[in-house]
Amino acid sequence: WDSVAKRAFDIVFSLLGIIVFSPVMIAAAIAIKLDSKGPVIFRQKRHGFNNEEIEVYKFRSMYADQCDPTARKAVIKGDPRVTRVGRIIRKTSIDELPQFFNALLGSLSLVGPRPHAIAAQTRHRLYHEVVDGYFARHRVKPGVTGWAQINGWRGEVDNDDKIRMRTEFDLYYIENWSLWFDLKILLLTPIRILNQENAY
Repeated sequence: WDSVAKRAFDIVFSLLGIIVFSPVMIAAAIAIKLDSKGPVIFRQKRHGFNNEEIEVYKFRSMYADQCDPTARKAVIKGDPRVTRVGRIIRKTSIDELPQFFNALLGSLSLVGPRPHAIAAQTRHRLYHEVVDGYFARHRVKPGVTGWAQINGWRGEVDNDDKIRMRTEFDLYYIENWSLWFDLKILLLTPIRILNQENAY
């Protein structure tokens, strides 16, 4: 029943999010199209539930010929690959809004450990090579937002401690999950994320 309740939660709040943020998404799509050539939506392979590969949707924030689907080279502050519009939508997390559709279709949950790109690295080491038990965070469906993100562990991963702390918060979420915990994270997301400085 927990899984049924969580899926119902995802469907209801994803639909609500799509309705509420549709003007923002339409405006972002127009701005991206006017700012640079290329598709509006960027698709990236990431780790999902039980380590299976899923395709996650984002608004394109980089120049089309410089996009990095593998995420081998993380975006850093002042990264020249990021477009003018891209800087704004990444800073405000508007680039993540298409993931409401991921959650509605079921590849993501609204709340859970954030899915990382398949080849994401820190200092030339894959995340699972840095953190023992890293794949334990994939015991649940990944989320559009999560406990780690609202506690400041988002953005550039430029040292081992950052991915270790993300994983620690993810595992805390998994072990203490409840619908109320999901609702709390969802409600805190816009407040906490807009006050963070580490998204480029």
